[in-house]
Amino acid sequence: MANNLVMSQQERDKAAVTKEVDKGRLSARDAAERLGLCRRQVFRLLKRYREEGDAGLVHRLRGTSSNHGYAKRLKAQVIELYWRPQYRDYGPTQFTEVLAADHKIQVDHETVRRWLMAAGGTNVQRKKRPHRSKRSRRSAIGDMVQFDGSDHDWFEGRGPSCTLLHLIDDATSRAFLRFAPSENTADCLRTFRSYCLRYGVPRSTYTDRGPVFSTDSGTLTDFGRAMQVLGVTQIFANSAEAKGRVERGNRTHQDRLIKALRRGGISSIGAANRFLERSYLEQHNTRFAESTDGLPDVHRPLPKDLQLDSVFCFQTDRYLRRDFTITLDAVYIQILKGPYALPRPTQHLIVRRYLDDSLHIFNGNEELRYKILPGKPAPRKTRPFIPRPDHPWKVARLIGKGKLKP
Repeated sequence: MANNLVMSQQERDKAAVTKEVDKGRLSARDAAERLGLCRRQVFRLLKRYREEGDAGLVHRLRGTSSNHGYAKRLKAQVIELYWRPQYRDYGPTQFTEVLAADHKIQVDHETVRRWLMAAGGTNVQRKKRPHRSKRSRRSAIGDMVQFDGSDHDWFEGRGPSCTLLHLIDDATSRAFLRFAPSENTADCLRTFRSYCLRYGVPRSTYTDRGPVFSTDSGTLTDFGRAMQVLGVTQIFANSAEAKGRVERGNRTHQDRLIKALRRGGISSIGAANRFLERSYLEQHNTRFAESTDGLPDVHRPLPKDLQLDSVFCFQTDRYLRRDFTITLDAVYIQILKGPYALPRPTQHLIVRRYLDDSLHIFNGNEELRYKILPGKPAPRKTRPFIPRPDHPWKVARLIGKGKLKP
């Protein structure tokens, strides 16, 4: 069998030196020095060469299984597990983690990759991506947070399609995740508020130019107004590639998180958010986030006197009519008297709709009482003004007509 094996360069060198010794052209001492072996080993090689020829110089373990290799039964078990429906779309790295966690099988992920490739497995080749110039990470935690939404069939048909709202710290790649029905203003505000309550207020955000974050006219959105109140600088990316850190994170979650939800049988947004908080976020950040050693944390704490409901909300201005009413979404609202000075008619009031859908009206920082009217208020009835006979208006008119002398 060894005759059919190709000799390595080292084995060919041994063969050439051994032939010289066999022909008496080279001493065993010189051959040992040239090959880096002892004289006894040279004599062993010479004996095998005389008995088997060149094949006797091929390493005896060539073509056999390594003594340190995995058992064939274990390899067959791993491949059998991979072809199960729930694992068929797993990559080798994640499949190796599942083997260790759920099946108590410890195998190196590159070994699993070779086994699966030999068995015809899909999704095991490394994907080639175009080369791009890498932007350096920020030098402090909380200096910049990338924010993006990832629309996907996260529950694989078991539940409604939804969006994963993804915040990632640029310095450490620490992720903060929440599921929502869509990338809408209310859920983006809720998610950013939860982030601030956990970590503090970041110095800047890096987002796309979607309607939640910016407008073509340059006016502030409700998300932008909240960032302005908190003192957070908004930075907008001009392409998806520019915010590559959060985009790569989305691809990772679309692979690993989907399968984790599948294993847990999770099919609703509420259950998915509980799963994120209970286990997934901590495991993901432990696995993928960079070390925070030596990095300063520049998150600002939320001011204690700050009314978060008035920051993370929908806000608009409304004109106060002379009858002390305003209109909002074609609904008339009557401003009531209270322990405050009534605002002047024709001025503008601040109308805020909190994230719990409650409505609040402010004159500056003072909240006003109100009631919603069932319809348009009836116009006020006024009596026509009838001047007295000697009223200056009438006197001037009569003098002008010559009916009365001045």
